[in-house]
Amino acid sequence: MDLSSLLDYVNEANLAAFFGLLTGVVFGVAAQRSSFCLRAATVEFARGRLGPRMSVWLLTFSTAVVWVQGAQSLGLFRAEDARMMAVAGSWSGAVIGGLMFGAGMVLARGCSGRLLVLAATGNLRSLIAGLIFAVVAQMSLHGWLAPLRGALAGLWVTPSGRNINLLAALSLPDWSGVLLGLAVAALALVLARRNQIGARVLVFASGVGFAVALGWVLTFSLAQVAFDPVSVTSATFSGPSAKTLMFFLVPDAVPEFDIGLVPGVFLGAFLAAAVSKELRFQGFEGIGQMRRAMAGAALMGFGAMLAGGCAIGAGVTGASIFVATAWLAALCMWIGAALTDFFVDQPKTGRGSA
Repeated sequence: MDLSSLLDYVNEANLAAFFGLLTGVVFGVAAQRSSFCLRAATVEFARGRLGPRMSVWLLTFSTAVVWVQGAQSLGLFRAEDARMMAVAGSWSGAVIGGLMFGAGMVLARGCSGRLLVLAATGNLRSLIAGLIFAVVAQMSLHGWLAPLRGALAGLWVTPSGRNINLLAALSLPDWSGVLLGLAVAALALVLARRNQIGARVLVFASGVGFAVALGWVLTFSLAQVAFDPVSVTSATFSGPSAKTLMFFLVPDAVPEFDIGLVPGVFLGAFLAAAVSKELRFQGFEGIGQMRRAMAGAALMGFGAMLAGGCAIGAGVTGASIFVATAWLAALCMWIGAALTDFFVDQPKTGRGSA
């Protein structure tokens, strides 16, 4: 994809922000209409069910893998140029941060991406939790919590200053990524049929995965023709939430893909909810729920920055290019969420109940 002609009319920074906005809108619409939510999927799994939420998550994950690996096969994208592949990964950060994020998303009743989507529909609980997430993420990136994050992340890192591509590490052929994605998609469709999920939901669940691939291809294409360095990245909500918060607080901030992504998701989810008449204000039901949401958001903010990505950034975006630490972080998010649900929520509802 040659973007040289576009740069004659739009500067690189603004074009990157527009690509972030476009990716975000697609993601927001698809996530709102499909009710995509990693927390809900992990809770179903922890309670011994492979229900509709699990079906939606598997389909999103698999379509992201298929689209991204397919784009790479066609030469539209190179995983080795991706920002999260080009820097050293942290095994210790993936484990500790992943567990913290998993616990936090159960407490907050949604991962960072889901909170943003819900906030756009009028959910004030998610709005406040999302703001806390962004503040703690910024503190973990450049503020008071940065030294602690750096110390924990530095305990065990990948060698040679780069992350590890799982396919290459396992000596698997390039086409094996697409094959894995297709296999998971087949499983997702079987579960969807068993749970009587309609075609509309399946299309939008696939749309979330497509948004991930769209972000990768657009930023890669821009990086090939831009004069200044452009980060090859896609949908994630830890770093972008922190950067978006600071963008509106400091003068002379420079737009980039991350700055367009968060508003794009909010806009897409808002429009989807408006069209489907699902806009409505919701607040906290009590002080206990507020404390729980605030604690969960703080855990997610620090955990995401430590793990190198959130439930979307690591669990879908990073996993789609087979970043080794992203797969480990995603696994630990599932474990942290399942353990938190088991010890915190299941005693209230009865072990194993949905």
